[in-house]
Amino acid sequence: MRRVLTVTILAVLLGGSVGLSAQDSTQKVEDDAAKNAKQARDVLDAMVAALGGQAWLDIKNRTEHGHVAGFFHGQPDVGTTEILEFHAWPDKDRIDVTKHRDYLQFFLGRQGWEVTYRGKKAIPQEQLDDYLRRRDHSIEMAVKVWLKDPKTILVYEGQHLAERHLADQVTLISAENEAITILVDLQTHLPLRRSFQWRDPEYHDKNTDAEEYDDYHLMGGFPTALRVSRMKNDETVRQFYIDKVTYNQDLGPDFWSVEAAEKRIKK
Repeated sequence: MRRVLTVTILAVLLGGSVGLSAQDSTQKVEDDAAKNAKQARDVLDAMVAALGGQAWLDIKNRTEHGHVAGFFHGQPDVGTTEILEFHAWPDKDRIDVTKHRDYLQFFLGRQGWEVTYRGKKAIPQEQLDDYLRRRDHSIEMAVKVWLKDPKTILVYEGQHLAERHLADQVTLISAENEAITILVDLQTHLPLRRSFQWRDPEYHDKNTDAEEYDDYHLMGGFPTALRVSRMKNDETVRQFYIDKVTYNQDLGPDFWSVEAAEKRIKK
């Protein structure tokens, strides 16, 4: 991915260098690439500022309370499920499902656990891999990790439509040849869409995973999307309708303990 995109960028930039000497042509390509990268970084810097700047970067944890609806072949299933989602940077996630919070999922580091009245068990590998892929390619990861790496390539890809809004499109390409594409609202500078591609380990075909963000409201001082749509290969698979979001809460010493949750639910 990294090589293909890099070659594509160079080909486009070289198109405007016909008639120049080899040295001048190379210099022009380098200058244009640097200018393009700066434009991409400016878009991402504006996005971070719109999200809350340094205060957003320093968020310790986030709690979301809402409902999730599943989709099959683009059509919604009947009803929604109430959930609470908790995230603490960089690698702690917990999902409490059902009204009585008696079914929990933990994603701690690179491990995943499911807790019910029957006890705890490891989350199936396919489901764990899917979750970790999305976390590894999140906007938070793109900004806090990828953007700080000098080996990351930034590409500004012009303006496109996202959620019926005109947006700047930027792609980050890591040193490991992974890529994250982010579309940022041209007016508000808030993120509208995040996508990445991954190759199926069994069938070896490429899949596109995307999230779209809509219905922004100010929550705890931070602009927060209250509707998040998740898509696979341009087909909606989940929609999250968020009612309340809180930031930087005291979650307690045992909150991330799988064993403590297991003891509580078994009572």
